[in-house]
Amino acid sequence: MQLKSLMLIPFAASALSAASTFPNPPNVPVAPKTSDTVVLAGGCFWGMQLVFDHLKGVTSTTVGYAGGDKRTADYETVSTGTTGHAESIQITFDPSQISFGTLLKVYFSVAHNPTELNYQDNDHGTQYRSSIFYTSEEQKKIAEMYIHELDAAHVYRHSIVTKVVPLQGFYKAEEYHQNFAAKNPRQGYIVAMDMPKFENLKKQFPELVKGK
Repeated sequence: MQLKSLMLIPFAASALSAASTFPNPPNVPVAPKTSDTVVLAGGCFWGMQLVFDHLKGVTSTTVGYAGGDKRTADYETVSTGTTGHAESIQITFDPSQISFGTLLKVYFSVAHNPTELNYQDNDHGTQYRSSIFYTSEEQKKIAEMYIHELDAAHVYRHSIVTKVVPLQGFYKAEEYHQNFAAKNPRQGYIVAMDMPKFENLKKQFPELVKGK
């Protein structure tokens, strides 16, 4: 496994503009269902999983690789930045408990900085890009509308660079990556980069956190 740099500054309010509140996602009618899935990419997948795994209504999360070919979907190869993959998280959720829009609100406000192109903090490369891999036309519509809304409201100091693309394939990462942050809460990278995101989640959206 390649060691990640520890000299990092976590995503913080400095990325945000002077907007007083973070806008809610668009209210788009969706077909009723008891389970849905989406794949999100936004930097190192360890922190993404730590955040989304703690949301009420999220029934399972899996870290892996999306955007590239199955034959090169392994950590060492993806880390070269040449495979087309993005470190991603597959989220299965109950739309009757948490909407896709609410997942996106957490994604944009807590989980990562959507204005950083092909990097997150000191993690550089296309494998750390910001992407929404949608699994339905409803998800595509909501994601595109929300990005437009956030940009129009000047929520961030810079424009959002998140790509909204169809999911072509998701490949589960190696077992040692699964729930890495939860299993290694005192590891240097986790302490510097991922625990602050989890703390922000609890502070900004206490009503969404499991066990609250």
